[in-house]
Amino acid sequence: MLKIFLVEDEFVVREGIKNNIDWQAHGYEFCGEASDGELALPQIRKQQPDIVITDIRMPFMDGLELSRLIKKEFPWMEIIILTGFGEFQYAKEGIQIGVARYLLKPINSEELVREIDSLADKIMQSRQEREIHEKYAKEMEENSLKEKRELFQDIVTGEKTPAQLIEKADRLSIDLSAGWYNIVLIKIKSIHHEQSEYSDSLVEIEEKLNRVTAREGLLIFDRNLEGYALVFKADTKEEIEQMQKEVLGSILVTLKGYRHVRYFGGIGMPVNRLRELPFSFEKASHAFAHRYLVSDSRILDSRDLEQSGYVQTEGFDMKNIDTKQIGREKIREFLKIGEKEETIYFVEEFFKNVGRTAMQSSLFRQYITLDAYFCVAEFMESLGLPREELETADRNPETLQSVDGAMQYTIRIIEKAIEMRELNASNRYGDVVEEVLTYIEENYAQEDLSLNVIASHVNFSPNHLSAVFSQQSGQTLIKYLTDFRMNKAKELLRCTSKRSSVISLEVGYKDPHYFSYLFKKTQGMTPTQYRGGKNPEGDEKDERKMENNL
Repeated sequence: MLKIFLVEDEFVVREGIKNNIDWQAHGYEFCGEASDGELALPQIRKQQPDIVITDIRMPFMDGLELSRLIKKEFPWMEIIILTGFGEFQYAKEGIQIGVARYLLKPINSEELVREIDSLADKIMQSRQEREIHEKYAKEMEENSLKEKRELFQDIVTGEKTPAQLIEKADRLSIDLSAGWYNIVLIKIKSIHHEQSEYSDSLVEIEEKLNRVTAREGLLIFDRNLEGYALVFKADTKEEIEQMQKEVLGSILVTLKGYRHVRYFGGIGMPVNRLRELPFSFEKASHAFAHRYLVSDSRILDSRDLEQSGYVQTEGFDMKNIDTKQIGREKIREFLKIGEKEETIYFVEEFFKNVGRTAMQSSLFRQYITLDAYFCVAEFMESLGLPREELETADRNPETLQSVDGAMQYTIRIIEKAIEMRELNASNRYGDVVEEVLTYIEENYAQEDLSLNVIASHVNFSPNHLSAVFSQQSGQTLIKYLTDFRMNKAKELLRCTSKRSSVISLEVGYKDPHYFSYLFKKTQGMTPTQYRGGKNPEGDEKDERKMENNL
């Protein structure tokens, strides 16, 4: 039922329109009234009517001012202007604003209802189109997340020019322009769900964080299992600092009530050019890598780390070594869940925590490096992988002759182990993807089939399954599902005489209008054009007639 709102300063006229029409009988809901635009606007925002009927000449805020504000905030809302003045200028202004009807007073009830009825079909069609677009955007959200992840990678690798980045961001409706930028990396996980990285609490937290971080000047990029990247942007460095303080404060308040959740964050360095964001990311990554080196929840600022004493003043003394900082469990933890791209940051921070001065000792350096080798070899063997794949330090005696050489060697063997781990996991994930493909083939006709449903079937988190499926197949799961359904639809269109509405149901779309929209969006032509082998650029009059008969 469409909702009607009336704005009229003359009480008698307002009461007449309100009471002389049986709104319910005509299929409408009279949802409110006001005597001027200033009083009407907050009610319109609350009620969100489909049609606003308003006078022009009113005190405080006239009808044209009100219409301008309505169209700016609710472009889909239709406006009928009533006035006793027939001047052309009013009509001209109304047309420019986007007013649907311009009617002169006095107007009787039958005439007003006719005008409203003539708008009803247009409104219902617009509403249906809007719902279809929203449904499509929601279904394609996984594709959008993938494109956003790719954009973030382009931003932090520095492989594209600022002009290329801005152009790519514009296609995703993302504004990258700003005076200053900074990157914060953050990850939240359930202590009791280490294996799945997924729990009801994490879903609840994610919903809350979406609300507290929804603000101008903050871009959020999903990094799959590595958490989120927050890109702050503002006109000045001071505004960046203030925004970070507010947003991170809100995040910490949100997480405070969840004792079984661990979080960790790394804050980068503010930069004033888009091309310098890789530097900010590098600093944030160094701070973020400390999540493998400490056990508590915290958000580390890279600037604090730089001031905390990478260079030690005391000479090397075995008694000064903190044995907690050289434990194998930190390397083991990273080998289990770390990413290859993070290895350099982890190793640098690991060596830094051991102590720069201590690493100057060749004896201690050899101990640390060889201990790392045996830890990595042990990890490889636990996965059933040959340790012979690892480079041994004795292949090149010069490897351990400097701190940098020892660090680069440690990076190489850990990266090799992670490559082998991923290859090993890839083979295991192949079975999962096969199960997903079989499940889709057997259930594609179910309308509620989605990433979440499929992930639940294979006992994965949606994010994890999305990442695995994309890595294994080269496309998102939702794109595969859509393509599968469209191919089935094309087969039915060419091989049967079934109507589009029947085919729509058989391939998993209850709404035939949405099916037709999606088919044209993905195939470049409507279902009827495809069945008839028509050129999509040709005459669509027959198509529209047939679609109306679905």
